[in-house]
Formats: sequence, structure tokens, C-alpha cells
Amino acid sequence: MDKQKVIVYVDGFNLYYGLKKNLRWRRYYWLDVVKFFEMFMKPNQELVCVKYFSAKPDNLDKALRQNAFFQANKENPKFQLFLGKYLRKNIKCYNCGYVIQTYEEKESDVRIATQIVNDANNHNCDMAIVVSADSDMVPAIELAMAAGTKVFVYFPPFHRSNSLSSISTSRVINLERYESRFRQCILPDVVHLESADFDLTIPDKWKAYQSRQNV
Repeated sequence: MDKQKVIVYVDGFNLYYGLKKNLRWRRYYWLDVVKFFEMFMKPNQELVCVKYFSAKPDNLDKALRQNAFFQANKENPKFQLFLGKYLRKNIKCYNCGYVIQTYEEKESDVRIATQIVNDANNHNCDMAIVVSADSDMVPAIELAMAAGTKVFVYFPPFHRSNSLSSISTSRVINLERYESRFRQCILPDVVHLESADFDLTIPDKWKAYQSRQNV
């Protein structure tokens, strides 16, 4: 019997900020993404790929850490990266008039939705796993289900969405309940990039998180 083909769609923004919410969980920034989701596959399932959606920040230090994470994971051919944009945004306090400059990620939601619907319509998978707590995913999930694809929702750590809970094919998976799997899927401190023949080292700041005592 042929195995069910599975594609995982990761809202990288949701996942990163979920890990960031808890200081102890920041040790899992340096995650082997494909290995992690392979651990959720059943014997009758095959992980086709993990489609990871994010955007590059303007801050150089943050961008370098993020790029190291991307390059390390791209060594696995099942890891596919889709990048949107960060746009600068000013938020003004109506009481005092003070302006705060922040950044907003753009395009990722649309890119995720497009990929989910495209893969469903082209029968690229039998089952889709959407790793997000963004209710904007609901229309794309509905279309994928209408095309015959089973869609399961996994919430990033410390994120929830009632809309996504109600639409998932089965009970939603809360990823903070699987910390032992995160622990088993941390990348090595040094990852050799085959195509560049280069040894990539975990960012110092992220290594420091791993060295902290449990809090």
C-alpha cells in the first residue's frame, strides 16, 4: 500500500515568536525543522517536504542569525524556503502623540495560502499540516479540504486560534506538549554546508540560550 504523502507548511513568524515567548524555549531556535516534523509521521505516512515561510529583518545581527538557520536547514533537500518582506511601520499613540517604529511581516500569509491551495489542487499531497495560529489561513484550508486534502493544524508553542481549532481535520496538536521532540532535534553546533564546503556555526546568542539553566 502506498504511503500517504504529507506536506508541512510552517508559518516561521508564528513559530519564532512562539519560542521567543518563553526564555527556556529559545534554546530551540537552532532547530532541525525537517527532522522535527519527521517525528510526527506515522508508519503509513511519508514527509514530502517542509515549506517554511518567513521574511528577512532589516537588523543585520538578526538577519545573520536567521540566515545561518536557513542555510543549515537547506542542507536537507526536503526543506523549502519562501521569503516575504518586512515593512517599516510607524505606530502613533493617540494620547501623547509619541511615534513608535516597528516592522510588519508582509506576503507570508498569501504565500502560505497560495502553496496550500496549489498543492491541494495538483494533488501533490494527501495530507497537509499547517503550523500556524493565524486565522487568515482558514479560507485556504477550506479550499484544500474541498479539493480532497486532509488538513491538520499544529499550533506553535504558546499560540492558539479558535478559528483554526474548529476547522482542523482532527484535534489540533499543541507543539509545546512535545518539548522532548524539540530537544532531540536541535542541530549540531557546527553544520557543514556541502555546496559551499563551509562549516557553519550556531550563532553565539543562540548557543548562550542553550547553555542557560532551566527557568
